[in-house]
Amino acid sequence: YVAGRTEYGEQACYRLTAPGIGREGGSSLDLNRLLFQGLFMAPGVVGEAVKGAHLASWTFKELGYPVNPSPFQVRTDVIQAIRLGDPLKLQKFCRAIQQASPIGSYLEPVPDLVPGYADPVIMAGGTFIEGSTLELSADGPLREPYIVYLQGGVHLAHMELALAQVLAVL
Repeated sequence: YVAGRTEYGEQACYRLTAPGIGREGGSSLDLNRLLFQGLFMAPGVVGEAVKGAHLASWTFKELGYPVNPSPFQVRTDVIQAIRLGDPLKLQKFCRAIQQASPIGSYLEPVPDLVPGYADPVIMAGGTFIEGSTLELSADGPLREPYIVYLQGGVHLAHMELALAQVLAVL
């Protein structure tokens, strides 16, 4: 709410929305469309991420890597843990995910200390929205047993491409 003299209140509303719109834009600041768009798209996006996680789980289990959750196990989120058992494999995995990303594919993730972690961590995530793990990302601490945490993927096709790149370097 904006309180005060009418002329200043109207100026504040123009600043919050746009000149000429002012309080006519309502209290939502014109964000309702984006909110409803997110609610509409969420089931499909999450479904794609679950299918991608299942594909990764199945693929790496077939290759002999311990995975959690295993294929067909009940999932509670879209994160897929894969125990790679080797620090170089962990780094190659994350670099391949970064190279398959739509943003920053030319960047090379390197392990580094991150606040809140006891060990260096390598993180890959070339996402449109910074920090959006649902788009497709991978990370893991450089410590035994060298587990990578693969998550997201708004399109199964993107996960397929990324996994093909990972398998090529492993």
